[in-house]
Amino acid sequence: VHRLRSVDNLFVVVREFKDYQFKENKEDALKDLEDLVKKLPWTDPMRVWELNNSLKKKKTKRKKHTLQSTASKEKLNAEGEEEGTDHQEASKQEDCAPNPAEVEPAGGQDTEEPQGVASRNGEEEEDNEQSDAKEELQAGSGSETKAGEGQRGEGDAKVLKFRVTCNRAGDKHSFTSNEAARDFGGAVQEHFQWKADMTNFDVEVLLNIHNNEVVVGIALTEESLHRRNITHFGPTTLRSTLAYGMLRLCDPQPTDIIVDPMCGTGAIPIEGATEWPSCYHIAGDNNPQAVKRAANNICSLLKKNENKESSTSLGIPLDIIQWDICNLPLRTGSVDIIVSDMPFGKRIGSKKKNWDLYPACLMEMGRICTPGTGRAVLLTQDKKCFAKALSRMGHIWRRGQTVWVNVGGLHAAVYLLKRTWERAEEKRSFW
Repeated sequence: VHRLRSVDNLFVVVREFKDYQFKENKEDALKDLEDLVKKLPWTDPMRVWELNNSLKKKKTKRKKHTLQSTASKEKLNAEGEEEGTDHQEASKQEDCAPNPAEVEPAGGQDTEEPQGVASRNGEEEEDNEQSDAKEELQAGSGSETKAGEGQRGEGDAKVLKFRVTCNRAGDKHSFTSNEAARDFGGAVQEHFQWKADMTNFDVEVLLNIHNNEVVVGIALTEESLHRRNITHFGPTTLRSTLAYGMLRLCDPQPTDIIVDPMCGTGAIPIEGATEWPSCYHIAGDNNPQAVKRAANNICSLLKKNENKESSTSLGIPLDIIQWDICNLPLRTGSVDIIVSDMPFGKRIGSKKKNWDLYPACLMEMGRICTPGTGRAVLLTQDKKCFAKALSRMGHIWRRGQTVWVNVGGLHAAVYLLKRTWERAEEKRSFW
């Protein structure tokens, strides 16, 4: 499960309630949540949590291919592989459920916990040095006695520290997410005899409430895993997890040439070069600062690869260039796939400019893309403008699939476009 590339956070589900009936009275509703703690099946999820910790310990010491020793694998099968895979509520390719701070305030979201795991898009932490510091919190976490079921009563076991993060959406609840986290957390503390600690916690219990759907879970990742390849961030850097989902949507084949004509800090081409090394990736942007950041990100990745392998690193199949999106220095019909995060017109550009930019972009992308087999995957939040531009470009682009995603709280769309057989002659005079 940790090797999934499109998941930000992982958690094991203790129990899921599809249609939970909340009492109208606030005190009664919160009392029900408290009483729920004693009825939940905590044992197997806690085993999965322990197992996850023991694997994380090994992961920081060993290379990834020796990550799971045979013993670990046997243990995984015996103690809950199903639990971890079936229950990690993560997988839809890029479902991008929002972080607590990102949800529209329909239900008074708890913004206090920045990394609450309601954002279920996941990622392998592979050799992520950031986890080293956190490991100290789990001193001895490999030992199974530490599982922390209060009933086990092992006096010598370390008392675990915990916190409850509540992510709530919906306007029909009589309580706030803070109140739910407080009362549910009090019941968890009583049940397990754990210590509450908001910052240096060992266990993070998640209470995700979305209208009448309630999911109780235990976090398996301490922080979002989407920043794996990026060290230099720009104002609108795309999550690596979302970049992976976009690339996967266009099904890259070996030897494909993949271009991101508006690459920003390079999240898409860097993810592409890492995960699809048999393709060739070209990135470009008209902003010199963005090109510089992307180049720095590529350098960081090369250094990381050199450190990882003792043998000489062969580099990565990726080039970056500064260019004008409406006049790309690429031959007509020479590109197999175009993947790009288009300007939303909020932090960069403007909605007004998009009305000219989008059709010009689609025209130039159509020119460089191979007729018949070429495809493009484009992300934008300016859906109205994109739909209009696409209708004017119907002779060279056909819309395939549309995937709705949440990007930093914005409702955006990823469009899969197929290139028609029609030649995109120099029709620019038309514009």
